[in-house]
Amino acid sequence: MKVLFIGDIVGSPGREMVFDYLPRLKKKYAPDVIIANGENAASGRGITKAIFDDLLRAGVDVVTMGNHTWDHKEIFDFIDDTDYLIRPANFSKEAPGKGMTTITRNGVTLSVINLHGRTFLPPHDDPFTTANALMEEAKQISPLVFVDFHAEATSEKIAMGWHLDGRASVVVGTHTHVQTADDRILPQGTAYITDVGMTGPYDEILGMKKEDVLYRFQTNLPVRFEVPKKGRAQLNAIFAELDNNSGKALSVSRIAINEDRPFIV
Repeated sequence: MKVLFIGDIVGSPGREMVFDYLPRLKKKYAPDVIIANGENAASGRGITKAIFDDLLRAGVDVVTMGNHTWDHKEIFDFIDDTDYLIRPANFSKEAPGKGMTTITRNGVTLSVINLHGRTFLPPHDDPFTTANALMEEAKQISPLVFVDFHAEATSEKIAMGWHLDGRASVVVGTHTHVQTADDRILPQGTAYITDVGMTGPYDEILGMKKEDVLYRFQTNLPVRFEVPKKGRAQLNAIFAELDNNSGKALSVSRIAINEDRPFIV
C-alpha cells in the first residue's frame, strides 16, 4: 500500500495548495490512501463541514485533527456522522467522534489513529497507553496502521516513534508546522518523521501573519493571530510504501513544495 500524508492544512492558502497540487501528487506517487491533518483548515482554527467536504472531494480519504478540533462548534453536528474525520483518541471519553478509523483500498485495509501529546499542551489522557489499546484493536483488522501524533515537544514525538516501532507502519508528528529532516525507517520497520510540516502560507510565521507574531514577541501584549489570504504558499507531506503482509514500511520520503523547491513530476 502507498500512503500520502499532507501536513497541517492552514487556512485558505493551505486548502488552495491541496486543491492545486493533489492531482499532480496523485499522478506522480499513485497513492492508495491520502490522509491530511485538517485541524487548522478553517482560518487556522478548526474545521467546518463545508471545508471537510471540499477536502474529500479533492481526493483526501481521511482527515485527522488536533488541539483545535473544537474551535468551530459546528463540528459537534457532523463528526459522529462520518468515518473519515477523526479526532485524537486520548481526548475525554465524553468527547464526540472517534480516534481511529479504517479505510480499504484494493482489498487492503489501513487503520488510521490520531493521538494528542501532553507536553506543553492540555493534559489529555496518556497517549502512550491509548496507543497500546488501539494498536491491539487495529492489528486484529490489518497489519497496516498509520498514526498521526499531534504534539508540541520533539522529545514526546520521538518517544512515540520508538514506543510504536515494529507495531505501527507509520508514525508522523504534526502540530509544530516546520518540516523536520529526520524521516527514516526505525529498526523494527516503522516509518517515522518528527514533524511533517504545514501546508499554507510560506512567508509568515507558522502560517500566521508575521507582523502579528512579531508584535506579540516584542511587546508580550495579546493579539489575535490571523492567516493571510494572499501570498506565497507551501505544501509539506510524506509518502510511504508499506508491505501489505508484514505491515512494515518499505520506504518513506519527505515532500516539500514551495517557491524555493518547485514541484517536479
